[in-house]
Amino acid sequence: MKPSEMNVLVVEDDDFQRGMTVNMLRSIGVASASGVANGRPALDTIRAGGAAPVHVALCDLNMPEMDGLEFLRRLAQEDHNVAVVIVSALDAKLLYSVVRMTKIYGIRLLGAMEKPILRGQLKELLDKYDHFPRVRAEPLPNHNFAPDEVLRGVRSGQFAPWFQPQVDLKTGRLVGAEALARWHHPELGVVGPYAFVPVLEQARRIDELTFLMLERAAGACRTLHEAGHPISVSVNLSLVSLDDPALADRVLQLVRREGIEPRHLMLEITETAAMTDVAQALENLARLCMNGFPLSIDDYGTGYATLQQLTRVAFSELKIDQSFVRDVSESESLRIAVESSVEMAHRLRVKSVAEGVETLQDWDAVKRVGCDAAQGYFIAAPMDFDAFLAFCAAHSAR
Repeated sequence: MKPSEMNVLVVEDDDFQRGMTVNMLRSIGVASASGVANGRPALDTIRAGGAAPVHVALCDLNMPEMDGLEFLRRLAQEDHNVAVVIVSALDAKLLYSVVRMTKIYGIRLLGAMEKPILRGQLKELLDKYDHFPRVRAEPLPNHNFAPDEVLRGVRSGQFAPWFQPQVDLKTGRLVGAEALARWHHPELGVVGPYAFVPVLEQARRIDELTFLMLERAAGACRTLHEAGHPISVSVNLSLVSLDDPALADRVLQLVRREGIEPRHLMLEITETAAMTDVAQALENLARLCMNGFPLSIDDYGTGYATLQQLTRVAFSELKIDQSFVRDVSESESLRIAVESSVEMAHRLRVKSVAEGVETLQDWDAVKRVGCDAAQGYFIAAPMDFDAFLAFCAAHSAR
């Protein structure tokens, strides 16, 4: 939709700024622009709909009677298909917090601007309208699986790894993939790991699934190499599994049986696992490393590990958690957090990987701070092995 077809509502309590914004909208060719003093009349206008429904609301935050926060919440609750541009003079950190809140509500957010409003920036955000489809907040899983139910699925062949590619930020070359467990449930369809991994971990029965994923990932890695794609494949190891004294030897035997070198199978452990004081877990990690397996610290930034704790493990890769990477281009605080993580990785002479790269802006931001590789929906969503093999071929051709 072009600005010349839009009906834009300015929600601003200051009369002068409201009038100036309405005039600015008209000057860039918006079909209809009007203004109200706070969220209450704004909702009334949106509810009225009629022949000229509101397409975009420019929303201030600090307003009397109904402020912008309440307006946004009610807009989401009433499920109006209205895109939003947040406009405020508040601190950038607070403004980013509101942006995150708005996205979690499932509101169609075109962007946020600090006052004073700039004509070019406003037009640029309105031009994004067609590229920001309506997003509904995802419902939480409501099916509670029992450990025995999950393991029956494992034993009956319903589980398989899906693969999400990792790309070198400097060269654009495909360098790896993470193998992510998916349950092809006969009634519920494809079920993601958050529905079943915690269940198995809490019951301390995760090993069967772990070794199935290791076996399938190692086999996939061999097939990829034979097809001319010499990349590494990453697999998650649970802290629960690290308690087993025989774990390292079992993993080594499996990889040898599948005919690949250990250096091609990256073993990911969470930051929480890296912080452990359990001697058996540290012994397993040391033995895996001695046998040539590279180790990756996953979800970095979520476990509050100290540098001393991180140096207990001879890891080769640090994966910066997606909660820091998503929207990094919009937040100075996130940029500093990511930059510090990358700098620490480089000082420790390990590879840095940004997870959750979802937009070109995020890609450019992590590239600017010197991150080595990226993983996320901007590159590709997780996919089954046949689709991933085709992705590798297409990527190589490019």
